[in-house]
Amino acid sequence: MSGFLLAAALLLLLNAVVGVVSLYASPYPADRMLAILLIGSTTVAILLLLAYRHEPPVLLEVALSFVLLAAIGSIAFVQQRLRAPPHEP
Repeated sequence: MSGFLLAAALLLLLNAVVGVVSLYASPYPADRMLAILLIGSTTVAILLLLAYRHEPPVLLEVALSFVLLAAIGSIAFVQQRLRAPPHEP
């Protein structure tokens, strides 16, 4: 089981790297926000795998904090985009 968790964590880490690449490559703010949400959810998944493997409850609290930050960030992004002039993409 430990090998499976390690492989899953490495795959998720690769997913986060792809998210960082798309974050810097995209010219549109909405695409950047989606990349940030991808990185955040991948971070939460990695933290949950680590918490399952090592069982410290602190990692679960950190994962919950990342989820709350992602939700607040996406709400702030939508609010900012609603206030922006309509000619922006």
